[in-house]
Amino acid sequence: MPGITVAGVGSFLVLVYSVYLAFTTYGSLVGFLTLAFVLIVSPLLVYYFFKGKAGKSMVLNTVLTGVANEIDLEKVKVGDVGVTIGRLAPMGKIKVNDEVVEVRSTGTFVNPGEKVRIIHIEKSMVTVEPLNQ
Repeated sequence: MPGITVAGVGSFLVLVYSVYLAFTTYGSLVGFLTLAFVLIVSPLLVYYFFKGKAGKSMVLNTVLTGVANEIDLEKVKVGDVGVTIGRLAPMGKIKVNDEVVEVRSTGTFVNPGEKVRIIHIEKSMVTVEPLNQ
């Protein structure tokens, strides 16, 4: 359940203690009024707080639509040769057909500036092998 943290548990315990204290100190009438407040009014206040302007400013409403590694399949194809920009260990970036693409090697480490060939493209993952193999 979201919100079950030290602050959430502590708040619940304080509310229980306030009901206990109302019954023992002020009697049944005040105890039942406090219990009604804790069970009915407190949840409503929390609900309206988060539905109101103050609560909306604390909630993330942004919808993410992009993907991590979009590949233009018209520019990048299996069999194309590119040059590593950084070290592939085993992930890294290459430049192929004037496009910078994040790739993974076949498991070997490839140093910067070496030529690699694209051997497989699946969704957003491009697999390459060094040309000197």
